[in-house]
Amino acid sequence: MTEPVTLTFLGGLGRIGRNCAALETHGRVVLLDCGQMFPEELPGVDAILPDFSWIFERSDKIEGCIITHAHEDHIGGLPHLLKEINIPIYGSKFTLGMLQAKLEYVGIRGIETIELKDYDRRQIGPFECEFLPVTHSTPSGLMTVFDTPQGKIVHSSDFKLDPTPVDGRVTDLIRLREISENQGIRLLLADSTNAGSSGKTASESEIGPVLEEIFTNHQNRRITVAAFSSHIHRIQQIADIAKKTNRNLVILGPSMQRNVTLARELGLLKISDHMIASPEDIKSLEPEETCIVCTGSQGEPRAALALLARNEHRHFDIGEDDTVIFSSHPIPGNEAAVSKLQNNLALLGARLVHSGQVQVHTSGHGKKVELMELHETVDPELFIPVHGEYTHLVDHYELAVNRGMDEDKIVLCTDGDQILLTDYGLEKVERVSGREIMIDEQGSPVSEELLQERQNLSGEGFVLIRVVIDKETGVLLEEPLVESRGWVDLSQREEWANEISQTVANAVEVLLAEGERDPHQISRRTRRATGQLVSERTGRRPTLIPIVEMR
Repeated sequence: MTEPVTLTFLGGLGRIGRNCAALETHGRVVLLDCGQMFPEELPGVDAILPDFSWIFERSDKIEGCIITHAHEDHIGGLPHLLKEINIPIYGSKFTLGMLQAKLEYVGIRGIETIELKDYDRRQIGPFECEFLPVTHSTPSGLMTVFDTPQGKIVHSSDFKLDPTPVDGRVTDLIRLREISENQGIRLLLADSTNAGSSGKTASESEIGPVLEEIFTNHQNRRITVAAFSSHIHRIQQIADIAKKTNRNLVILGPSMQRNVTLARELGLLKISDHMIASPEDIKSLEPEETCIVCTGSQGEPRAALALLARNEHRHFDIGEDDTVIFSSHPIPGNEAAVSKLQNNLALLGARLVHSGQVQVHTSGHGKKVELMELHETVDPELFIPVHGEYTHLVDHYELAVNRGMDEDKIVLCTDGDQILLTDYGLEKVERVSGREIMIDEQGSPVSEELLQERQNLSGEGFVLIRVVIDKETGVLLEEPLVESRGWVDLSQREEWANEISQTVANAVEVLLAEGERDPHQISRRTRRATGQLVSERTGRRPTLIPIVEMR
């Protein structure tokens, strides 16, 4: 029997973000991506990571990590992983440059990085890997073809089939077809993000003419374009239009400035020095002379556009001479934040242009027609949909079935699933941890209990009750002190404090009369008496904070 291959999915299947998988054979492991997910309305949570415990348990078996492209949901978890283990990282020059900046920011050094070029072949542990170009919304994405004991495994990476990309670098279906026809492809792992969307994704080169028309229609106004800082091809088109319309280009936001600098150094972004103005120059430039490209299109509260919407940016204020273009779609979960941001900008007098009006954005993920073309080209024996919400994975499953693939040749997986690829096909063998690990801005874990407490505090407020007892006599030395915030209106606070104080005093005195002196038991009685009163009278559940002092 041929040596099996194990695939372990630690993130990215069932929710968008924190993509991370592992391929294992002959006792050696190669990681594929290591991303993070951005939290949705989770107080004090800066990022959500895969559970790395499975990786840490076999750190001596890890041959390295291949990073397919430079988006945060594929590289954002690496600084946290590399704090604990030192492994080689493989990726394109641009992707490695983006990662290196992240590692330097957190003080991680000494990590070996191996640059991959289109069509490179590398032996990584027991796997011979071939890297093919794919078109996406950030440069230099790579598809990986793994040569394994169980045959060829193709991982599509995030991709689209764009016949006219801005940089001319297309997804290479010709090479994929050659591999399929000559050697066969045993297993396909493919991007499912747009599997439920009919048709084809518009070409990135179609966005430029739309943007140029907007610039023409707003020629006497200052124009600010909000876009993803990793979308170098979009930034190139904005820069080209700014040059054509005689505008100075201002790069705003640390990540935008960092990525533009890196892309220019690598020759991926062609912008002449003479047309770039600094943020400090904005106030001295005429509106019709100015084009600003900035971060914040997703409503991120600390991004440049959010600061402008709050009139907190140190370089200029948004006003009636401004047009703001949102050159992106809201990521699912960000709709409310983006709507609020747009509303605030409109209140300041800005004219807004967004994808709900005209086509100022296109996705980097292929839709049904493109996915079907990928399947026709690869013609895999087996298939696992990856990268997407669970509904996206189901849509991709159905697409493969409609093409004619047997249902028993397809496996739907979620985070934590471990799959064995043998001579007999695919088999789910067990589950490892698929937990989402929440961390704060310093990288420290945030527990479910702590998050729940924060959510309760933000939603229901708190009531603090201090009880002071003479430890010798077991007598209350003073009336219980009650303080509350975010629970009842200020005008009612004193009345409620008096009632809670009396209720707690009565309950504690009964307990003390029974001879109880344990502060823990007295604290429990204080919490119970307060909770019953508050719940019965208001139906609210504020966080209760009893403090018992024995003097």
